[in-house]
Amino acid sequence: MEFPADGVQQVPLKAIYKDNELNGGYLLSLADYQKGYGTQLDSMVIAEVKPGVEAASVRGAIDKVVADFPNVQVQDMVQYKQQVGKQLDQLLNLVRILLAFAIVIALFGIVNTLALSVFERVRELGLLRAVGATRGQVRSMIRWEAVIISVLGAILNMAVGVFFGWTMVRALASQGFGEFTVPGGQLVAFVLLAAVAGVLAAILPGRRAAKVDMLRAITTE
Repeated sequence: MEFPADGVQQVPLKAIYKDNELNGGYLLSLADYQKGYGTQLDSMVIAEVKPGVEAASVRGAIDKVVADFPNVQVQDMVQYKQQVGKQLDQLLNLVRILLAFAIVIALFGIVNTLALSVFERVRELGLLRAVGATRGQVRSMIRWEAVIISVLGAILNMAVGVFFGWTMVRALASQGFGEFTVPGGQLVAFVLLAAVAGVLAAILPGRRAAKVDMLRAITTE
């Protein structure tokens, strides 16, 4: 192995892990580490409680030892998992913010698509009005078009997202991410929100379609 302090050194192999969940991929003794890397401060110290010993009493003894080091944080397994969970939550919140921006952009896209659809179908809309369609029915037609576009887009994107989530879990299985679950309730809620977003996006195009003059629309080429 090559070290920054003393260059290439021979290090005897003591054991091989079948399931290696270490970030560095290997373990060194403290003496070899200090010799190869120089004086380094410990970033993490892991302690295991002996069988039959209460965790509360151990925690009190550790707190006394680290009392003179205010930058040292003592955590049990539950607290450490909560800390890691908070870091993952921050990443998820960032993804949610980016998703919100994507939804806003998608709404503008739906509005633009419907506006072009109304502009290109002026004659058809006038013919519908001429044969008896009311303004409310025309608005309803545009509204359903927007709902169909938004719901189909949401379902397609969720399918792609679930697939990529599954592949990521498989890729990170060696890091402890071995369980893959699909949040069915949240996905259904997202589909419903997409439908509501489609209804909102159809308000302006629907009004424009309902105000089409029948006589001018019929004579439009």
